[in-house]
Amino acid sequence: MKVLIVGSGGREHAIASKVLQDVPESTIFCAPGNAGTAEIATNVALDADNVEALTRWAEQNRPDLTIVGPEAPLCLGLVDALQKLNLRVFGPTADAARMEGSKRFAKEIMHAAQVPTARSVVTQSETEARKAIAEFGIPVVLKADGIAAGKGVLVCTTESDVEAAIQTLFVKQTFGAAANEVLVEEFLAGEEVSILAFIDGETIVPLASSQDHKRLLNDDEGPNTGGMGAYCPAPCVTQDMLAVVVGQVFKPVVAELKARGIVYKGILYAGLMLTKNGPKVLEFNCRFGDPETQCVLPRMESSLVEAMQACIDGTLASTKIRWRDDACVCVVMVSGGYPNEFKKGIPIDGLEEAATMEHVQVFHGGTKLMNDVVVTTGGRVLGITALGETLEEAVARAYQTVLKIKFDGAEYRTDIAHRALKH
Repeated sequence: MKVLIVGSGGREHAIASKVLQDVPESTIFCAPGNAGTAEIATNVALDADNVEALTRWAEQNRPDLTIVGPEAPLCLGLVDALQKLNLRVFGPTADAARMEGSKRFAKEIMHAAQVPTARSVVTQSETEARKAIAEFGIPVVLKADGIAAGKGVLVCTTESDVEAAIQTLFVKQTFGAAANEVLVEEFLAGEEVSILAFIDGETIVPLASSQDHKRLLNDDEGPNTGGMGAYCPAPCVTQDMLAVVVGQVFKPVVAELKARGIVYKGILYAGLMLTKNGPKVLEFNCRFGDPETQCVLPRMESSLVEAMQACIDGTLASTKIRWRDDACVCVVMVSGGYPNEFKKGIPIDGLEEAATMEHVQVFHGGTKLMNDVVVTTGGRVLGITALGETLEEAVARAYQTVLKIKFDGAEYRTDIAHRALKH
């Protein structure tokens, strides 16, 4: 089986690892991949958002299955382009991917489907944003409408936070066209969880719950990032709550999209805040989360490939998805300076020793091989992922492994899964 995985992060390394586990005889290509995927697959030097080049490669090489990891190629229509070539591809079409590509569109769908979410106002200028902020009061949340690599959500708890956010979004225009429209949104208090679901256009099957840690520093302090770590399952998500989320969030959204002529197939990811008034949607993503994928897939006992094929074929209802009882924890090691400016090309030591740890996988994100040495290329460099019979055991294993890996400026949080350990 020939498989093309599009993307270069820890998510794609985790997907490649699971595909190889499911179908050991498969030949995997990663575009562009990283130093970790290079060990188990063939990296193809094509950027994930270069839809034209990826389509040409797929037309020439005819993969049996293409898995699109990041949001950019999904929003740019890679799935649509490959479907026109009669190729099997896992992921939503460009229309469906607007659930992540435009926060304004996602809000419209939620309001039409009566899905619980935060109140918000769409603004197009600094003046409009300031007026909306005055109405909501502080704390308040500002969100770039378009995709911004997981960094377009600015939580403001002070006046100085608001000024910094205004500078970022409107003055410096850090996110470019993604912030042509900015949502000013009420701040929701509670515990944040991620629930991902397989969807085949009709049937919805949730994956094991997980909890991401977005803030850079311990105790959820510091700036928002693409994710500093995650754990699975999240004990705050009970079976009863999962049923509520499927019934009140996923089903109405999929039905509303269908009513508009959009058939959703692939992964739909709901970021939820568990408020005192019940779960409310913070955002939707149209793909596997990163780093959530790194701690969810190692717990998946059944075949990921079979689940993906079922989503493509519309046969998810008859596909059994099973999970291990173990807990899983992913600690992300990042470059010094992330999520702002950081150095690249820094050698990483200790990977061989880390590879000897039992029940641990090191998923590469921002890495590449340079003169036979693994060096940093991105902000989120590695995801140290460990399984354990208990969450405490998984946490201990992950951090034991983190201590074996060194690169100049490396930073990581030391409190991943702290909320769950308090339960």
